[in-house]
Amino acid sequence: MLNSPEEEVLAKACDAIYKFASKGDENKVTLLSLGAVEPLFKLISHEDPIVRKNATMVFGIMASNSDVKKLLRELDVTNSLIARLVPEEDVIIHEFASLCLAHMAVEYTSKVQIFEQGGLEPLIRLLSSPDPDVKKNSAECIYHLVQDFQSRAAVRELNVIPPLLELLKSEYPVIQLLALKTLGVISNDKETRIILRENQGLDHLFKILETKEFNDLHVEALAVVANCLEDVDTMQLIQQTGGLKKLLSFAETSTIPDIQKNAAKAISKAAYDSENRKILHEQEVEKCLITLLGTDNDGVKTAVSQAISAMCENLASKDAFGIQGIPQLVQLLSSDNEEVKEAAAMALANLTTANPGNASSVAEAEGIEPLINVLSTKRDGAVANAAIVLTNMATQEPLRLSIQSHSIMNAIVEPLQSTNSQVQSKAVLTVAAFGCDADARTELRNAGGLEPLVKLLHSRNEEVRRNACWAAVVCASDELTAVELCRLGALDILEEINLSMGRRNHFSERALDKLLDNDLSQKYSQLGYLSFSNIITDSFYDYGQVKPGVKLLSLEELSTQELNDRRAVILVNIKPPEVALTVEEKLQDLVYGRPINLLPSSTFRKSSKERASAVVSPVDEKQESSGRPSSLSKGSTREKGSRKGKGKKEEEKPKEEEEFQIAPKIQEEVTLEKLPWLPPFDFILLDYINDASKTILPLATTKEQVVALAQFVAGNMGGPIEKDKLHEFSWELHISEIKFEQKCNVIPIGKIKKGTFYHRALLFKVIADRIGVGCTLVRGEYTRAWNEVKLVDDSPQGITGLLLPPQTTPYQFVLAQRRPTDGLMLGNLCFLLRVLETNAVSVVSMKSQSNQR
Repeated sequence: MLNSPEEEVLAKACDAIYKFASKGDENKVTLLSLGAVEPLFKLISHEDPIVRKNATMVFGIMASNSDVKKLLRELDVTNSLIARLVPEEDVIIHEFASLCLAHMAVEYTSKVQIFEQGGLEPLIRLLSSPDPDVKKNSAECIYHLVQDFQSRAAVRELNVIPPLLELLKSEYPVIQLLALKTLGVISNDKETRIILRENQGLDHLFKILETKEFNDLHVEALAVVANCLEDVDTMQLIQQTGGLKKLLSFAETSTIPDIQKNAAKAISKAAYDSENRKILHEQEVEKCLITLLGTDNDGVKTAVSQAISAMCENLASKDAFGIQGIPQLVQLLSSDNEEVKEAAAMALANLTTANPGNASSVAEAEGIEPLINVLSTKRDGAVANAAIVLTNMATQEPLRLSIQSHSIMNAIVEPLQSTNSQVQSKAVLTVAAFGCDADARTELRNAGGLEPLVKLLHSRNEEVRRNACWAAVVCASDELTAVELCRLGALDILEEINLSMGRRNHFSERALDKLLDNDLSQKYSQLGYLSFSNIITDSFYDYGQVKPGVKLLSLEELSTQELNDRRAVILVNIKPPEVALTVEEKLQDLVYGRPINLLPSSTFRKSSKERASAVVSPVDEKQESSGRPSSLSKGSTREKGSRKGKGKKEEEKPKEEEEFQIAPKIQEEVTLEKLPWLPPFDFILLDYINDASKTILPLATTKEQVVALAQFVAGNMGGPIEKDKLHEFSWELHISEIKFEQKCNVIPIGKIKKGTFYHRALLFKVIADRIGVGCTLVRGEYTRAWNEVKLVDDSPQGITGLLLPPQTTPYQFVLAQRRPTDGLMLGNLCFLLRVLETNAVSVVSMKSQSNQR
């Protein structure tokens, strides 16, 4: 019948189908399956107005079904429906055509079709239709369309504001509601808000808010007001007319949660502008928000917490919230609602930033434990904000110690392992804030927090990487933590970062320097510089310069290498071998029935002669060949001497022979023991330090100590060498002989009797550190090295022949060196001694040396 050529048949068929489709959604599906949509589509453009009207009515009813809408989109029916919105068409056609468009506008594809086919203009025109159904359908369709930003801009150009404001006066609540919803969407644009203000839209909105009969419209009206309050001009206008005070009072006295929530959101939006915050503070908005914070609705609590966060940009508001607001926010940290918890943590984070008083208020409100508990929640925003609060509180030592007593470092490990960059960034800042305490570093180390911290050094996020570097700087303050960080690869990562121009930063450079301060061997090899605060301790070794990114082998690894032709590794070690005794000592003690005791450290405070008779290290083989007896022979001498004194020497010889018969077996047992590797003990260096302590340390001034120490070092390293005799000073051969003698590439510095620049500079630094003379060690090129000493107790007039001119470095004593072609023989200490003896050569500055090079 829909294909009949008779208009009356077509009209009656469409009317019957309309009645059938109106009875339920199942009937619409039935019509769809029977293929009724395609012929109906043709009829909405029929010449007969009754046929067009009835066919359009069917489409208006059937378009509510999703399957029908899908087919209508495929048929591109929107163009034909828009054509039915012209003024010449019947009101019924307007009603059902706009209804069909309203149903279809829910889908994005249909939105685009309606916009591109010019549907907005006729729809806006229909907002002024005398028929309420047409107004309702047109307003609903426009509301759906303006969800897209292109349509929002278009309706503004088509002057949609006046007809929408007129709809607010409608006697039908549904029309008013649709108009408010549409205004709520389009008022997100500043240009639209200006037009709304110029058309006295705020008066219409406040009239609705003041009318109790419009309770169902208050929520949407507040949403529009919230958008308008973002503009300073609107805020000032509302304040001048008394509307702002009415709004705050309305929000405070209302018992409807949605109204309270939207009022708080309005304050939040307004507070993003500094001038608005000032106006809100003058209206005592803090009291209103604190009152709303006590409601039982989670949505309201969240919105109010967010409003407090926004108002915290105003310093006066931040102080006002501190007294009454903070205790309530602390209570919200224990809420079961994760969104509430996050909003409360964010408010506390803003309140405590740069405000020690509020930080103390959080502690007084017993907020430490809830904050630490928040760190274990699954909501990233809550964790990040809780970490910020704890970091802010840590700026006060009493609060930091109190938080630390709640095992903060254990709690922060989980956030460090988060995949959220914001959480990672704030967590490492918390580590940096609490890592200044030794107990906190120990707790972090024991809790396994260093490993995720090291991983964050690799982060691609610049903020996370920078904060992780800063945390590494703080944590590396003690040796144990620094060693653990290096073991986990922090040193290698930082070296890699500092080689990159894009990733390097001041914190990464400082972190690398801090870690190297706890591994001076690595630092000197990489940087070629040890500062006044870098005190050389036992087991330090100078491997020479290494390239960036090259890993320095350990002292044990270098000691076990086969002899090679590379430069010798210079070792500094006077730590007594308390853990392991030599085979000869153990054998001796077993043979004579003495218990094997660890050597007391007091043994090494005896005179050098007594030490030589008490302990012998494997590094002293050369000295043994020059007359110093071995441990075993010395022990035998002592035993024999005591027997001789008693006149029993001959009687005990058989017993000695019997004891020495079991010696091979005991020696085999001793050698089977697996003892930890220890660096060789340097007796000679110990003698140097003891002699310096006795003769140089008592001197009155630093200048005298430096001069005496320089002379002492030069004397023990081969003395001054004249230029024409430089070829006779074969220090390389001497070093090679020591390596061959030791059967090792690592040689104790005390063994060196012919030392060049870097040997003498190192020995000067070692002894100066032991006797308390501040000294640097600087590596130059071509085996050069020198020291710098600050003369804080001397006048700036300088020392003739030793100091630079006063105007250059008046308080710095530079032990300088030149190349042999400059007239100086062998570096700073040789040169210094030569100056002391001849007073014939002047010192040059290191700057001029660099220029000469």
